[in-house]
Amino acid sequence: MSTAANTPAGVVAGRFGAYGGRFVPETLMAALEELEHAYAEAQADPDFHAQLDLLLRDYAGRPTPLYYAQRLTEELGGAKIYLKREDLLHTGAHKINNCLGQGLLARRMGKKRIIAETGAGQHGVASATVCALFGMECVVYMGEEDMRRQELNVYRMRLLGAEVRGVSSGSKTLKDAINEAMRDWVTNVRTTHYLLGSVLGAHPYPTMVRDFHRVISREMRTQMLEKEGRLPDAVIACVGGGSNAMGAFFEFIEDKNVRLIGVEAGGRGTGLGEHAARFQGGSPGVLQGTYSYVLQDDAGQVSLTHSVSAGLDYASIGPEHAALHDSGRAEYVSADDNATLEAVKLLARTEGILPALESAHAVAECARIAPSMSPRDILVVNVSGRGDKDMGILARELNLKGA
Repeated sequence: MSTAANTPAGVVAGRFGAYGGRFVPETLMAALEELEHAYAEAQADPDFHAQLDLLLRDYAGRPTPLYYAQRLTEELGGAKIYLKREDLLHTGAHKINNCLGQGLLARRMGKKRIIAETGAGQHGVASATVCALFGMECVVYMGEEDMRRQELNVYRMRLLGAEVRGVSSGSKTLKDAINEAMRDWVTNVRTTHYLLGSVLGAHPYPTMVRDFHRVISREMRTQMLEKEGRLPDAVIACVGGGSNAMGAFFEFIEDKNVRLIGVEAGGRGTGLGEHAARFQGGSPGVLQGTYSYVLQDDAGQVSLTHSVSAGLDYASIGPEHAALHDSGRAEYVSADDNATLEAVKLLARTEGILPALESAHAVAECARIAPSMSPRDILVVNVSGRGDKDMGILARELNLKGA
């Protein structure tokens, strides 16, 4: 944790090497400082941790299983493959971890109105779920393009009592939803908590969201030692903003023999606007409160992005991922739309598990590298969400109506 209360000497709070920081309008500085202080106090409070642990266990369904994918392993050959089953959590994805943590924090701060942004809809559903649980008002901003391709999650949010506000500006996707959420926060900063859904934005969000998700790798580490008596050779996770990946990576960062592999959205081509692979065409810059890698043109204008998965369709990446990339501690690759769709079919037909399109990017990388590895090697794939929400896209792209 890198909040001011316990930052080691020589380390700047909210910075990951050169990346991170707090680049926001002056009207938000007091709110961010209030949040930073409240989070530091909560982290030092055993009662806060006890409440969160209880909710994660009895409400969300933790710990999630670490499942040996025997048929997938046999199909691919090579490395032994385990799946971390975040898709089995309540609401269907890892997002509930962070939403429960921030929901408790907002209640602690006396905030009764929650705003959130969402791309694939899973963070919006988790936010709406937590607001229903805690009796809070909930407004979710979602790009109209994402509302079209993730219609099921829009219905779920509304049924849970949230107001879903469509965003028609720009690319009508996640970046534009974040812009509108930030405008709302500026206007209603005294009464409202912005429940940011990834390791993005101004400090303390990248640290705080990571800490609420690090339970993934904490469990994974314990489970792997129980099952195999050693740590895995590699952990693979998809990377949009990067919350599930930071959660899956964090407890292994000091274990240099464990490869950390993040998989970005390769989309449908290599040109700007055809993908969302920030480390394959992006450059450092500031977007929506933080300094990190951004897909931008030579004039510094933020590029449009594309991915078959709404949750990875974003022009920047969390600043801690940028630092891990530059240091070489984590590897970042990409999987294109076609490989991702094939990975959905592969996991569905070998293991009876339907992954979210986001998670399928990690499955695609597993399918690429596992055959060239030894049977003594172990891969863990973080299945960050389930694919129910993507059935409309899958039906169209895979011609399931005629299959």
